[in-house]
Amino acid sequence: MEKANIKGIKNFYKNRKVLVTGHTGFKGAWLSIWLNELGAKVIGYAQAPKNTNDVFNATNLNKKITDLRGDIRDLQKLSFVFKKYKPEIVFHLAAQSLVRESYDSPHYTFEANVMGTVNVLECIRINEVKSGVIITSDKCYKNKEWMHGYREDDELGGSDPYSASKSCAEFVAASYTKSYFANSKINIATVRAGNVIGGGDWCKDRIVPDAVTALLKNEPIPVRNPNSIRPWQYVLEPLYGYLLLGSLLHYDSKYVGSYNFWPNPDSIKSVKEIVEQIIKLWGNGSWSVTKNKAEKKHETKLLLLDNKKSHFLLGWKPHLNIEQSLRLTVDWYKKLDMSEKADLYPICKKQIDDYMKILE
Repeated sequence: MEKANIKGIKNFYKNRKVLVTGHTGFKGAWLSIWLNELGAKVIGYAQAPKNTNDVFNATNLNKKITDLRGDIRDLQKLSFVFKKYKPEIVFHLAAQSLVRESYDSPHYTFEANVMGTVNVLECIRINEVKSGVIITSDKCYKNKEWMHGYREDDELGGSDPYSASKSCAEFVAASYTKSYFANSKINIATVRAGNVIGGGDWCKDRIVPDAVTALLKNEPIPVRNPNSIRPWQYVLEPLYGYLLLGSLLHYDSKYVGSYNFWPNPDSIKSVKEIVEQIIKLWGNGSWSVTKNKAEKKHETKLLLLDNKKSHFLLGWKPHLNIEQSLRLTVDWYKKLDMSEKADLYPICKKQIDDYMKILE
């Protein structure tokens, strides 16, 4: 294959059959759009989108790819999809993806995130799919709130159901790799990223969707923990890593393993700083601290990852600073007309095209 860069990726994905689980979600929809622009034959498998203005619906993505409805917990239905469409590459993003929701729905969280991953890997095994990228989370690590980044071989663990479920998904992937894929032509990897921002995310309890929802209503932005520090990255940054890894895994088992995709240090900011920058870019607005004393849902104050492995082995690195990331995010939301149905696919396409030019 050609050198693993954006030119090589453009050539690699053209006309390839690619299955994306969770394609109706925020990252899954952006990934599906990018794959579609690369000329891939995208098959999406997911439950129905939850918001009429999210990326999937706002771009009319259902008209541009093979759009299938199904629960990742349904092994029989998922197996049928694999047998019928015969994907060459799988990106597994379907999950219960919210920490705070996992406290309210622990059974569903573990079932979707652990057994859902088992189902995908079982289908990859039985159908001998050449490569698979399993998306877990930065929260799979046992967080000791260190001031330095966790590396891929650091201890996994999680106290809340979401984090624990993503740790379990990592163990499941490692088990399949050692038990079934080590001496086969099937190559899989797990990827870890977090605090991804971008247009079209409406998940509750995330600061950007919360901020935009409040700004559209001319209400103060509710902020739970203004001093919490997070590393923020634009959605296309980790997705480029996923695409890069998927292409490399297709040909070489040396890329099997786990990878962190993490932003530059200048993107590590407090929630307060992010909110104030969003207000500035929006042109108006305010924020206020909201507290629920009865609530005891723990949230991590500091979590950092080390991305050296991704840089040296894959040739991946982040390219956008926090100002660029927030501007792209706000631009998307400001172009959304809540009063009528507009097609935002061209906006997503332009952002993807512009980002690929940076990579060249």
